[in-house]
Amino acid sequence: QVLLVESGGGSVQAGGSLTLSCKASGLPSGTFCMAWFRQPPGKGREGVGAILSDGRITYIAAVRGRFTISKGAAENTLDLQMNNLKSADTAMYYCAADLCERIVAGGTWEYNNWGQGTQVTVSS
Repeated sequence: QVLLVESGGGSVQAGGSLTLSCKASGLPSGTFCMAWFRQPPGKGREGVGAILSDGRITYIAAVRGRFTISKGAAENTLDLQMNNLKSADTAMYYCAADLCERIVAGGTWEYNNWGQGTQVTVSS
């Protein structure tokens, strides 16, 4: 069973920075892709950024240039460095993982394994 645990959320003033981390365990054999999503208050969940099957990293336009996704120092970890945070970035942030072959077939944001989320609150 895939288990994803996020950490690093908190409250920060606009213009500040936070780094989220995701630790994955229970991954079955196969190449896994991972991504970050977020759900702002009263809105649906949206993709933020993802590591694609070919290793490229994609971001939504709203965070490009401010957020950076990278593999963490520990095995099966994924970090999200968030700089110049805005009030619009306030959301519950989720880590997601799935077999890359499923992502390639289903679409960049079609993940089936999710963490419990970590809250990011940006005050203006």
